[in-house]
Amino acid sequence: MARFFEIVELSNGDIVLRRSDDADADALVSIHFSEDAKASLQAHHMDVARVMLEAGVRKVGELSGMEVEQDDFDAPEHEQRLH
Repeated sequence: MARFFEIVELSNGDIVLRRSDDADADALVSIHFSEDAKASLQAHHMDVARVMLEAGVRKVGELSGMEVEQDDFDAPEHEQRLH
């Protein structure tokens, strides 16, 4: 069965990669930007986190021999933020 992942910003400001079929599971990866970093990114912290996570997924795919398609990283229709 194929697994799908989602990138979400939690209420504490952390941005996480998790399995989309199990919102209660622990995050696979978590990124935390300081308030100073967020201020310097001028509200683009989600974009930066997404690129960081994409690079990680691509590297894992490369190391495991799996091919990751560009279409796998299409921009979401809307940003998801959990409160």
